[in-house]
Amino acid sequence: MVFRWDLSNFAVTMSNVIILGIESSCDDTSAAVIRDGILLSNVIASQDVHAEYGGVVPELASRAHQQNILPVVDTALKRAGIDRHDLSAIAFTRGPGLLGSLLVGTSFAKGMSLGLRVPIIDVNHLHGHVLSHFIRREEGDRVPEYPFLCLLVSGGNSQLILVRNYNDMKILGRTIDDAAGEAFDKCAKVMGLPYPGGPHIDRLAAEGDAKRFKFAKPRIPGLDYSFSGLKTSFLYTLRDNLKADPDFIANNKADLAASLQHTIIEILMDKLDKAVKETGVKTIAIGGGVSANSGVRDAVAAYCERRGLNAFIPPRLFTTDNAAMVAIAGYFKYLDRDFCRYDEVPYARVEV
Repeated sequence: MVFRWDLSNFAVTMSNVIILGIESSCDDTSAAVIRDGILLSNVIASQDVHAEYGGVVPELASRAHQQNILPVVDTALKRAGIDRHDLSAIAFTRGPGLLGSLLVGTSFAKGMSLGLRVPIIDVNHLHGHVLSHFIRREEGDRVPEYPFLCLLVSGGNSQLILVRNYNDMKILGRTIDDAAGEAFDKCAKVMGLPYPGGPHIDRLAAEGDAKRFKFAKPRIPGLDYSFSGLKTSFLYTLRDNLKADPDFIANNKADLAASLQHTIIEILMDKLDKAVKETGVKTIAIGGGVSANSGVRDAVAAYCERRGLNAFIPPRLFTTDNAAMVAIAGYFKYLDRDFCRYDEVPYARVEV
């Protein structure tokens, strides 16, 4: 029997819907299982091999995904107590991300789908971060109501998104150069901190004086972001002070980290405040790897409390790349029969 790509081959049920999510966009291999919107398992295998290079090496990342994906998927199914033949569909990250990494997850999802004769669902990685707020571990877990504003901040993206529905999102503002997460990591690198630098900046900032150093803030009209000027200002501050004191960084690490974090948060919050005033939206959510930063989380929570807004701050487990967000996005698309053809290929760049 020849298997055809006609999507009518797939029977769709609206109850006992079990979605396997697969995430492989960068350097984390992850698989998760969701049943009727409730998370049953979420397994993540991180790659330590990149630390010595100060950043993700694409070729090493794709090779590690090949080694990790089968045991990660197997573990996710076992922890969920689900037999693979009970799956309703397989959702996978199609992009954006590193093409070699994405190809591993995409190819695995397609092969497993063909073997099990269940549909595949492609997920936009950025959509997944936004929809991570709909991951429920119990029936009564709180989720946002539409519309809401999402501040999506990560190593590769900084965006303000108006979310009207799971498949209706409008970018109100975005970075015109570097992302907030990149600013954290690059500034941490010139300070001699290990990769990834963001968590180290977060830890040091808790011990430092956020008002000690002043760094340049952009004057970009509208709701767009810019962080390249901040990085340059930070670099020049180190350069000028190291001339007089070779131990300047070592003696001021905490204050430098606190001042850097404070400046990035001020840039993010200024645009968020403008977006709230322009849209009148009453619910604010944050997502992406930088939303794990303690200062960002506290700033958004405090802002919402002052303004009487609803705040959705995701558990740190769901801020970084994970398959649970892919699975929940796939669940929504499954209910709408929005499946993916087998000839669709991954993409490195895309907008929300």
